[in-house]
Amino acid sequence: QVQLIESGGGLVQTGGSLRLSCAPSGRTFSATFMGWFRQAPGKEREFVGSINWNWSTTDYADSVKGRFTISRDNAKNTVYLQMSSLKPEDTAIYSCAARIGTYGRSPNLYQYWGQGTQVTVSS
Repeated sequence: QVQLIESGGGLVQTGGSLRLSCAPSGRTFSATFMGWFRQAPGKEREFVGSINWNWSTTDYADSVKGRFTISRDNAKNTVYLQMSSLKPEDTAIYSCAARIGTYGRSPNLYQYWGQGTQVTVSS
């Protein structure tokens, strides 16, 4: 079974930075897009950003543009979410997901998911 595992979450102060990592556990697979999503308590899961695995082109939600950066390491088969200038409203469980297919922002388009990692930004 394909599994994605996130790491790097934690507690940071407003204005701080965190880097989340996402890598597959188990068999290696190829994905067209790797996406990051987040879900705050009592809220729906929302799109954060995505990266085209092969071409490294990225897409970001307006709420994180200029603050978050998605990158990849082909050798490690790992995708990163570098978060800077963090705000309390960034507090959420962050999940990575993989999609084999066309681009899209909807979480329903992603076939594989990680378990999520908690990011808490104190005010």
